[in-house]
Amino acid sequence: MKKQAHCFYSGRVQGVGFRFTAESLANKLGVCGWVKNLPDGRVEIVAQAEEAALKSFLKEIEQALSYYIRGVDVQWLNPSGDFKSFGVEF
Repeated sequence: MKKQAHCFYSGRVQGVGFRFTAESLANKLGVCGWVKNLPDGRVEIVAQAEEAALKSFLKEIEQALSYYIRGVDVQWLNPSGDFKSFGVEF
C-alpha cells in the first residue's frame, strides 16, 4: 500500500549534500516526491512510495546522514498521487 511522508530534518543538514543524497536514495528505491532546503536551516522532504520502500528510504537517509541530523519530524499521510519522480527543489 502506498504511503506519503512529510519530513523535516534539523541539525547541520544544509551544505552537506543532504538533498542530493536523498535524491540518489529515492531514485534507487523507487520513491517519488521532492526535497528542499528551508530558510530556517532545516531540510524538508515529501516522499511517496510503497510503505516498505518509503521506510527503507527514510532509514537510509538517517544512516547516511546521521552525523548531521539532530532531529526528525515525520508526518505520515495518505498518498496524494501527484508525484511521478523525485527531485531537488531550489
